[in-house]
Amino acid sequence: MISCIIIEDQPPAQRILQKYIKESKSLELKAVFADVINAREFLDKENVALIFLDIHLPKLSGIDFLKSYSSQTEIILTTAFADYALESYEYNVVDYLLKPFSYERFMQAVEKVKTVSLQEKNKYVFIKSGYDLIQLDQNKIIYIKADGDYTEINTLDKNYLSTDTLKQWLEKLNSNFYQVHKSFIANTTQLQKISGNQLYMLNEDVLPIGRVYKKDFIEKFQENF
Repeated sequence: MISCIIIEDQPPAQRILQKYIKESKSLELKAVFADVINAREFLDKENVALIFLDIHLPKLSGIDFLKSYSSQTEIILTTAFADYALESYEYNVVDYLLKPFSYERFMQAVEKVKTVSLQEKNKYVFIKSGYDLIQLDQNKIIYIKADGDYTEINTLDKNYLSTDTLKQWLEKLNSNFYQVHKSFIANTTQLQKISGNQLYMLNEDVLPIGRVYKKDFIEKFQENF
């Protein structure tokens, strides 16, 4: 059974989701919330595998929730507005259900949750570039460098600038990425060798290893490789 919660402020929409969840036989509904504030209090204490999340909510929107919520919990957005579809996928949501949706469409989204692996989910990340969202294959990211108010994403193809911090990048990236310096995150699949306090990357760039990061990085790296 996939444990789930509903975050939806409209009672009719709550009832539809509850009905579909009960009919699915593969979902276990843990709780229903009308706003993200109460939902966050619950999630701080309980783990669930899936959240059905509305976008237009009182106090904080569903998008605001996604921006501040870092977890491996799968998210299915449920909304009457198509405007947020592109933005929502920046946060790696599993699916985007446009109200009103049928039971068949609901189950298509649930099947995505059941079949998607963590590896596949984490294969791509999205970055904002002007008014565009660009999908990046994580395997092609070599390293990320803090540069003032921006971060520079160095990839096999080209470099990009992002307004996300290194901390925010670490929350998005898979376990191949490590912060090795206050200004650098390195992709260990793009690593050629470690020598002293330096990382030699496959593209021939050399990254520093910060003293406060070295011990933890070396230990975790050796555990996984």
